Amino acid sequence: MGNMATKSAASDRIISLLDAGSFVEIGGAVTARSTDFNMQEKETPADGVITGYGVIDGNLVYVYSQDASVLNGAVGEMHARKIANIYDMAMKMGAPVIGLVDCAGFRLQEATDALNAFGNLYLKQTMASGVIPQITAIFGTCGGGLSVVPALTDFTFMETSKARLFVNSPNAIPGSSMAKLDTSSPEYQSKESGLVDGIGSEDEILSEIRSLVCILPGNNEENSSYDECTDDLNRLCDSIENAAEDTAIALAMISDSSVFFETKRGYAKDMVTGFIRLNGMTVGAVANRSKVYNEEAEIEAEFDGSLSADGAKKASEFVKFCDAFNIPVLTLTNVTGFGAGEYEEKNLAKETARLTYAFADATVPKVNVVIGKAFGSAYIAMNSKAVGADMVYAWPSAQIGMMEADLAAKIMYAGADAATLKEKAAEYKELQSSPLSAARRGYVDSIIEPDQTRKYVIGAFEMLFTKREDRPVKKHGSV
Repeated sequence: MGNMATKSAASDRIISLLDAGSFVEIGGAVTARSTDFNMQEKETPADGVITGYGVIDGNLVYVYSQDASVLNGAVGEMHARKIANIYDMAMKMGAPVIGLVDCAGFRLQEATDALNAFGNLYLKQTMASGVIPQITAIFGTCGGGLSVVPALTDFTFMETSKARLFVNSPNAIPGSSMAKLDTSSPEYQSKESGLVDGIGSEDEILSEIRSLVCILPGNNEENSSYDECTDDLNRLCDSIENAAEDTAIALAMISDSSVFFETKRGYAKDMVTGFIRLNGMTVGAVANRSKVYNEEAEIEAEFDGSLSADGAKKASEFVKFCDAFNIPVLTLTNVTGFGAGEYEEKNLAKETARLTYAFADATVPKVNVVIGKAFGSAYIAMNSKAVGADMVYAWPSAQIGMMEADLAAKIMYAGADAATLKEKAAEYKELQSSPLSAARRGYVDSIIEPDQTRKYVIGAFEMLFTKREDRPVKKHGSV
């Protein structure tokens, strides 16, 4: 276990996270340099953070774990420098960084030194973004400037009982208090902020991080995120059409051995994001969802099938991550149009633009299966052929077009009698909204039976494996 200074919760977490006996500590002898305000009289073993490297299922990872037993885990200059050092090493080696956070905030006795060192950590995180995966797990307090750390990383987990994530503490928010609404709680952050991927016990979180590391590539240049596939590549997905509403279930049915790692699972549940495996390859999945079923097959939440601002935001951030790490993207499209409401009017145009941009800008293999309705500009934004999907499939029951046929008939034949409207709606459905009419125009490549979905998407990604595609030369886009 190296020379870990103290036996603490911080060291226990590292031991639980990594393969047995694999941790090597770096900087164990580092202590605070500051002597202001009698700091020299305080012991600061490892300056409150244990840093080092080890392996997870044989994959190299770098880890830092804050030690709340040293000045409550407060961040001082050397503490932040040690984390920055881990980032430097991880970037050279092309391996993920995992941060186990439990921290009282900045060390007041080291004011500008602590702030400067921490600012330097923000810089390291920024440089690492899109190069190596960054994962944060919060076990205690993560407040103020420290809340920016998980926001700069790719995945964040919170422990259910003690973890708190906030910019301002609930009691410091005008008109609010911890008793009224605990804005720092795992439940609130998971549901409202779009920052948190999962909440659970300490053991559950560490286990989830292990699973995630095994699914992800170590960096943006290697393709090591393969697993042996023991599942039949031509396996039929029997009755998958029954899961068209809860696409988390549908994605698990398509995936090798039902592997599905869902991300941001408490946030914007009308959109599903996560990782599946197809013939052993990691694939990022994005899918519209109109119902959420729990394990007892009871409906937990219901949505109207429209694209929401939060759902679009969740999906666009996920697609950008996948593109950065060369992870192919599969979408299951079932969207009736744009969500309506004041919040949507404030945010939806911009978030749909970001979603459209993320799909259009991504150069990884992109496959779309239209499993239900695909109406209006919301359909265009959901990885349609128009914005660059490489292969588009549709189930025979799909409807692709501008809007519901009966509504289109009412607009085109305003004032007509019921019989005429019915006739025109049927005509519109056949001529403009059927998957066959979209296929005739080349917007759908193949109409496939639902139970054949796994076979077809695996075939598409195998074919797209050598895909190469350039973008106009520019520094970066500005959407």
